[in-house]
Amino acid sequence: VSGVVYSYDQEGVHRAGTGWEQCISIPLVQPDMAELLQHWDHLLEEFSLEEAWLPHRYEEQQHNCYTFALAFVNRVRQGRGREPLSKAQFTERFLMPHTREASRYLTLHQQLAHSDFYIVPLPEQEQDS
Repeated sequence: VSGVVYSYDQEGVHRAGTGWEQCISIPLVQPDMAELLQHWDHLLEEFSLEEAWLPHRYEEQQHNCYTFALAFVNRVRQGRGREPLSKAQFTERFLMPHTREASRYLTLHQQLAHSDFYIVPLPEQEQDS
């Protein structure tokens, strides 16, 4: 999957196409929101240019990259007539299930890597031409 990652820190909003390969991708667009995919990039670019995300507004505990992500999700939800999510709701519904799953895979991989097992990548399936 290719794309651009938006992040926010003390230097402002960053856009990067690489450097996030070790991160977890969490799908936010549900099947009933397919039309949103057409506008997602435009909405995110507009959102990232707002004054709230200027570098001097950054605050490590209360106005950070997590705040940026949650505020964008809530902006999209608001546009669809849905209630905003609190930090706790966003964490529980979207982040925790994926981090738990990733943690299980990482633990399994570490256990296998430090045992008498040899991990072999599966060959990629041949694509039909």
